[in-house]
Amino acid sequence: MTRSSTSLGLLIALVAAATFGLSGAFVKPLLESGWSPAAAVTVRAGVGGIVLAPFAAIALRGKWNALWRARGRVLAMGLIGVAGTQLVYFAALQRIPVGTAILIEYMAPLLLVAFVWATSRRMPKVVVLIGSVVALAGLVLVVAPGGGGSLDILGVMFALIAMVGCAIYYVVAARPSDGLPPVALAASGLILGAIVLGLVGLTGVVPFMTSTRDVVMFGALAPWWLPVLIVGVFATAIAYATSITASEMLGSRLASFMGLLEVVAATLYAWLLLGERLTIPQLIGGALILAGIAFVRSEKTDAIVEAGADPAHERVDARP
Repeated sequence: MTRSSTSLGLLIALVAAATFGLSGAFVKPLLESGWSPAAAVTVRAGVGGIVLAPFAAIALRGKWNALWRARGRVLAMGLIGVAGTQLVYFAALQRIPVGTAILIEYMAPLLLVAFVWATSRRMPKVVVLIGSVVALAGLVLVVAPGGGGSLDILGVMFALIAMVGCAIYYVVAARPSDGLPPVALAASGLILGAIVLGLVGLTGVVPFMTSTRDVVMFGALAPWWLPVLIVGVFATAIAYATSITASEMLGSRLASFMGLLEVVAATLYAWLLLGERLTIPQLIGGALILAGIAFVRSEKTDAIVEAGADPAHERVDARP
């Protein structure tokens, strides 16, 4: 991989984080009008998958066997990356504070660093370790974890499972495509995930409630389908397609660190669109996350320089 393709991958990952971050500001009106989180996520995934379906069909150009060859990747994306991670995350939210749940789930990049360290028995470069610590410190400042009451052990366990699911998402997204376009993986994974989430909702395992009442959005009444459409198109269809594309280009580790910017984007949107308070520690935290990403990226840049033009080194970070 060249420096130019890495830069393009970083730009695409930035678009993914910016669009993913929109979900909170536009899902909140739905939740306040009576929607349950599981229902909102299910409809979001379904709309996103349907929006991407025609683009996936065009990208495949009739080569439907690519979906069959990548069936394991599609199943992992739909069952773990979309459905499973969301379910356990909302299960965690029922037991522990939101900030704590977010902090634990978004420690996925550190899990990937630790996993490679343990399996390869090679200590990551110092810049990666520094970047991990700096990014974690920034994440803590942005999400301000905590909240009253004792910490529920089962809730923490659910959040840890969500962290694993998030890490698996980036690993699956970063795998070589084998002829399957990123938009096709995103579309098939979202549709499969929506079906699974819907079936789980029907069983009553998690609350599944929707409402067709008008919602209060930015101080005015709006039809319920407007935030659904915005979240489905921007915070789901575009977000997943660009995230998977970036992951294939950057590798799972760097892409997962770039994913931390979703938290920063969500905080900024909450300030701009919802009028929520933006604190100095949160701004410092955002800067630290950017610094952490810069450290991690420097390791990839060094690898590109060392590889030179040798094709054997083009995907220096294709694995976590």
